Amino acid sequence: MQLKQLAATCLLVSTAAFVQAKPIWQDFSLTGLYGENYEVVDEKQTTLTVEYAAKVQYADVFFFMDRMRGGDDHKSTYFELSPRLSLGEISGQKLAFGPVKDVLISTTWESNNDDFSSFDNFLYGVGFDLAIPYFQYANVNFYRANNEKTADDYQMTIAYAVPFKVSTEDFLVDGFLDWSSAAHDGKERHESELNWTTQYKWNVGKHISPETRLYLGVEHSVWNNKFGMKNRDENNVSALVKYHF
Repeated sequence: MQLKQLAATCLLVSTAAFVQAKPIWQDFSLTGLYGENYEVVDEKQTTLTVEYAAKVQYADVFFFMDRMRGGDDHKSTYFELSPRLSLGEISGQKLAFGPVKDVLISTTWESNNDDFSSFDNFLYGVGFDLAIPYFQYANVNFYRANNEKTADDYQMTIAYAVPFKVSTEDFLVDGFLDWSSAAHDGKERHESELNWTTQYKWNVGKHISPETRLYLGVEHSVWNNKFGMKNRDENNVSALVKYHF
């Protein structure tokens, strides 16, 4: 079986697990962002993000979709669907060692649709859930990426969340770091890129009710060689409002 077929199989098995299983936990949220001084596409950008995360037996999933509109009225839609299969739960074995809590088969489907570039990329690899003091969660995933429009490459994705209090106020710092390798194989060459995006949020919702999770804050994004384009670097801060249902 080719690796592409294996990745597709894992994606289908994970999706089937979610369709048929009752979630152990799940979270759905909407985020609004507004930022300026972008180097690529439009200088100003408004983004609406839909996010869903869930855990079922043997698997977990993360999905987000960005609907972006630029100051020059450029529109685009981008999403990622990332199901993972827990090798520890499937095998019934404890695969913990050091800071690692579990080992997983990781897959991601990346899709983009806009006037300039529409593509579907499929990533597959191995992931590790980590137990780190003070972190709500932390994981790292290593992928081989089969890219539709550019040369195939390798990617590392780190995701994390750190909650903390200041006096009686609740805050959350969460985000991700994506690093991908440079590559060329007859398709369009692309440079190695790094996207480190972090959200700094204050839960104002607790002043409405104890169960309300309404966050205000900022998103800070550092993106080197954006979209694999050499020396197209961004360092942006966007205003943020986020609501968890």
